[in-house]
Amino acid sequence: MKYQKIIKGVFLERPNRFIAKVLIDGKTETVHVKNTGRCKELLIKGATVFLSEENNPSRKTKFDLVAVIKNCGSYSLLINMDSQLPNSIAVSWLKQSNIFSYEAKFKREVTYGNSRFDIYVEDGERKAFIEVKGVTLERNRIALFPDAPTLRGTKHINELISCVEDGFEAYILFIIQMKEIDLFKPNFETDSSFSNALIEAEEHGVKILAVDCEVKEDEVVCRKEVRISLKN
Repeated sequence: MKYQKIIKGVFLERPNRFIAKVLIDGKTETVHVKNTGRCKELLIKGATVFLSEENNPSRKTKFDLVAVIKNCGSYSLLINMDSQLPNSIAVSWLKQSNIFSYEAKFKREVTYGNSRFDIYVEDGERKAFIEVKGVTLERNRIALFPDAPTLRGTKHINELISCVEDGFEAYILFIIQMKEIDLFKPNFETDSSFSNALIEAEEHGVKILAVDCEVKEDEVVCRKEVRISLKN
C-alpha cells in the first residue's frame, strides 16, 4: 500500500483516541489518528511521526497520523499504525504465498455465524475464513498482540473454532506493521483470555500466521513470515 503524500511532524499530545496534536513546520495541527488503540508506547511526546495529507474539504482534519518512529534505546523502528492497512495488504500477501492456488477467489467482510470475518477464500473444494489482526506493539524485537483487552478478538477466535468444526479451514493472520522482528507472541499480560483462546484455537485446527512488513514513510508491503510462540 502506498500513501499519496506524506508529511513529517513531531507528536505533542493525544486529547482523545481519535485525534492528536502534532507540530508541523512550526505550527500545531490537529490530526486524525488512524488507530483507536492505546498506542501509549508509540505516541510519546517528541516522537517523530508521519502523516498522510488528505485533500478533502469536507474533512475536519487535513492529516491522518499513519506512522511513528519508536526509539528502543539501542535501536529504532519505523512502525506503521494505520489500523486500516492490514486488511488492505493481507490479500496481496495471501495471493503471493503458497497457502492457496492462483485460482483462489477472495472476498472481503463475509459473515458466518455471529461474526464477520475479514477474508473468505474459495479455492476449488477448499473454503476458508481468515481473520486479520494488525500488530503495533513490540518489546525487545518481539511482536505482541493485543495491546489492549479485546473481547471482540476473543469472540472471533471462538467463531473460527466453530468454522473448523463445520468443515471450513480457518486462519488468524497477524500483520506486524514493522520489520526486524524475531518472534510473535500473544500478550498474556494484557489479555489472558485472548491469549488462551489463541492456544485453544491452534489445538482445534485454526492455523496461526504472522507476517512482518517493510515499512517506509509512504509505503508498506508484507515481507516474510515470523516465528510464533504461544507460550506464556
